[in-house]
Amino acid sequence: MTPEELSAAISACLKAAVEAGDLHIDLPSEVRVERPKNRDHGDWATNIALQLGKKAGMNPRDFAQLLSDRLAGIDGVKAVDIAGPGFLNITLDAGAAGELARTIVEAGPAYGTNEALAGHTINMEFVSANPTGPLHLAHTRWAALGDSIARVLRASGAQVTTEYYINDAGTQMNNFAASVLATIKGRPTPEGGYPGQYIADLGRTVLAGRPEVADLDDDTALPIVRALAYEAQMADIKETLADFGVHFDVFFSESALHDGGAVEQAVDRLREQGHVFDEDGAVWLRTTDFGDDKDRVLIRANGEPTYFASDAAYYLSKKDRGFPEKIYLLGADHHGYIGRLKAIAACAGDDMEQNIQVLIGQMVSVNGARLSKRAGNIIELRDLLDWLGKDALRYSLGRSPADSAMSIDPELLRKNTNENPVFYVQYAHARTHAVGRNAVSAGVDTSTFDAASLGHPTEGELLAALGQFPGVVAQSATFREPHRVARHLEVIAGTYHRWYDACRVAPLGDAPVEDVHRSRLWLNNATQQVLANGLDLLGVSAPERM
Repeated sequence: MTPEELSAAISACLKAAVEAGDLHIDLPSEVRVERPKNRDHGDWATNIALQLGKKAGMNPRDFAQLLSDRLAGIDGVKAVDIAGPGFLNITLDAGAAGELARTIVEAGPAYGTNEALAGHTINMEFVSANPTGPLHLAHTRWAALGDSIARVLRASGAQVTTEYYINDAGTQMNNFAASVLATIKGRPTPEGGYPGQYIADLGRTVLAGRPEVADLDDDTALPIVRALAYEAQMADIKETLADFGVHFDVFFSESALHDGGAVEQAVDRLREQGHVFDEDGAVWLRTTDFGDDKDRVLIRANGEPTYFASDAAYYLSKKDRGFPEKIYLLGADHHGYIGRLKAIAACAGDDMEQNIQVLIGQMVSVNGARLSKRAGNIIELRDLLDWLGKDALRYSLGRSPADSAMSIDPELLRKNTNENPVFYVQYAHARTHAVGRNAVSAGVDTSTFDAASLGHPTEGELLAALGQFPGVVAQSATFREPHRVARHLEVIAGTYHRWYDACRVAPLGDAPVEDVHRSRLWLNNATQQVLANGLDLLGVSAPERM
C-alpha cells in the first residue's frame, strides 16, 4: 500500500461516515499522511481528526475514534492507534507494506509521477544570458535549478515550456559587435566594449566566413560582424548548455519584439487597460497602482523604448502564446524586478499572485575556481564542467534552496567517499546493480514475490522511504524546490545501505534460494528504480558501476 493509496482509503472512510450520517462536514480533497518520526508509532500518521474535529462539532479524539473504527476494517491495515489530542497512527501489515516493491518495479520510470499540478500550463524562463560572452558561474546555478524545476513540474502533471530570452537588442549588442570588429582590425577594445580571448576567437570565426570584412569600412562591416559573431556566440551557449544537460523548448529573440512592432503594440494595449499616461514628453506605466516603488517609463521623451517596454511586450507575448502561468528565474542582482514584473502582469489584467512567479536565486561560489582564460574576468561554465563534471555540478547545485547562498567545495565533490553527496547516492544506485548481478549469479530471480516476507525492520524503513518519493516530487513541484528530491534520495541511499548490511538477497554459501531472497530482489530493484528516477529529475546520471 502506497501513501497515496492509504490517503485515498482514509478519504473513502470519511466519505462513508458522512453518507451514513455519522459526520456532518465538508470533506477535504486530499488527506495528508506522513511518516512518524518515531518508528514505534506506526508506519504512517495523519492529523485529519485535529483538522476536522471542531468543524464537525466533535472532540478531535472522538472524531479520531470514529475514523479509527472504519480504518481498522481496511485490507492491509494492521492497527490504528489514537495518540495525543487526536493523531491517528497507522500500522500496515507486512504484506500491504511490502507490496509497494512490486508496484514500483511494475511502474518503472513512471513511479514518482503524480497529478498534483495537472491542468497547469507554465512558461518558465531561465538563464537568458546576454549573447555577448560565454556562460559563467552565475548562469550555472540557474541552468541546473531551472532544468530540474521543469522536470519536477512535468513529473507532477504540468505542461511546461522552457524558454531562453535572448537579449539581442540594444547598446550591449552594438558594443559586442564593435569589440569583435576592433580585434579584426587590430585595434584596442573600444570604450564600453568586451575584452577577452573569446572576442578574438569570434573575430577569427567571422573572418573565416567573410574574409572581406577586414577591408570594409566600419559602417558596412559592423552589421555583418554583429550577425556572424552573435550566431557563433549563441552556438557556443547552446552547446555548453547541452553538455550540461539543459535543453530549451524555445529561444525567444528580444529583437523580434522590436522588429515585429510588438513593443509599440504592448504600449497601446496597456493604454487601453487604463494604466498608461503621458508626462514630460515620455510615456509611462502606472505600476505604483500594483505595489511597485515607482512608475516606469515605457517610451522616453526622445521616442526610444526602454528595456522595461521590452519586458512588458515579452510578458504579453507569453500571455498571447497561451501560458496562464509564467515563472521567471532571476539572479540575486534582479531583486528589484519582482515588483515591476508583477505590476506588468496586473496592468495586463492578470492576477499577479496566480499568473506570474519570480524566483530570485542567491550567489554561488566555487572554492579554488580559476578565472576563464578566454574571458579573463569570469569563471566559465565550460571550465567548471571540464573540472568537476556534469553530475557533480548538477547535483551539488540542485540540493540547496535557490534562495540560499552557497559555496561549492571542489575537493569534496571529487572524493569517492560517503562525504560526497552525489557519490553517496550514485554509489547506492550502482550497488543495487551489483546486488542484482550477484543475485542472478546465485540463481535468485523475480519469478515469485511474497510481500509478507519483507518483515525485517530495515525493510519497513526502506519501503517507507520509497513510498514517500511521489509525495516528495509533488512537493518539489508545488514549491519549485527540487532540492527536496536530492535530500530524499540521500535518505533512501542511507536506508538502502543499512538494509544491505542487514539482509541478504543472495543466500549464504550453499543455502537454498527461498522466496524471501526473491522478494528481496524485488525490493532491491524497486530501490534501484526510485534512485534512477530521482537522479533523472535532477539531470544526473545513474551509473550501473562505480
